[in-house]
Amino acid sequence: MTVLGAIDGWGASFAAAAVVRGSSPVATHGDGSRVVRVASITKLLTAWAALIAVEEGATTLDTPLGPPGSTVRHLLAHAGGYGFDSDAVLAAPGTRRIYSNTGYELLARHIGDATGFEFADYMAEAVLAPLGMGSSELRGSAARDMWSDVEDLLRFAAETRAPTLLHPSTVATALAPAFAELDGVLPGWGTQRRCWWGLGPELTGDKDPHWSGSTASPSTYGHFGGSGTFLWVDPEADLTCVVLTDREFGDWAVRAWPGFSDRVRSTYSAAPPG
Repeated sequence: MTVLGAIDGWGASFAAAAVVRGSSPVATHGDGSRVVRVASITKLLTAWAALIAVEEGATTLDTPLGPPGSTVRHLLAHAGGYGFDSDAVLAAPGTRRIYSNTGYELLARHIGDATGFEFADYMAEAVLAPLGMGSSELRGSAARDMWSDVEDLLRFAAETRAPTLLHPSTVATALAPAFAELDGVLPGWGTQRRCWWGLGPELTGDKDPHWSGSTASPSTYGHFGGSGTFLWVDPEADLTCVVLTDREFGDWAVRAWPGFSDRVRSTYSAAPPG
């Protein structure tokens, strides 16, 4: 069995994966063009659209948004204080990392108001079309309702490594810890001291345990989705990995994903492209 072939044993009716080293594919498995709901990987695309709106001058990272004291920057980094899926404010902004769909949905409404577009249309024009992500579509919540495929998500991941839509300094800010000292709960993985997050991407940092594996460099970034999906980029290993399934996240993923990611890293980080 190939390393990626292990996904066939995860109990999903559909599973596909790909690994890229540098800019060259090194392994694929399954149907990389099949479109599925990618759940919270959506937030990566929403964040990129928001950052484009910032560069266009429609808003700023320091624009107040959300609970008193919260800003666009806070909501992008899950530091605004909202609960997971409610308007309840559980902490003062900037004091705790609380992963929140609510914050991202508010952010999308704000971007829509600021740009004069429906947010899904803005994302399509600002992010999806320029990157050639023709199979991807936001079909609801800007926090969790993107439908996409492996091939499109690899295009997005490549953009984060060699940006064409954003200035490299903006991307560097997005991929650096925001409110770096905040503790929080990583859904499915428990309380994390210094629960690092960028402006959209989750950062592995020194989280333990973590879905991207025990050998992931601290600079590894990406996101996983509750529909059984994940995308990570490990700059030190020079690897990108995308896995899509149609099995809802659960204990099976907590058991399977870290070891799988470690095997991907050990197998392909030293392999020549091609």
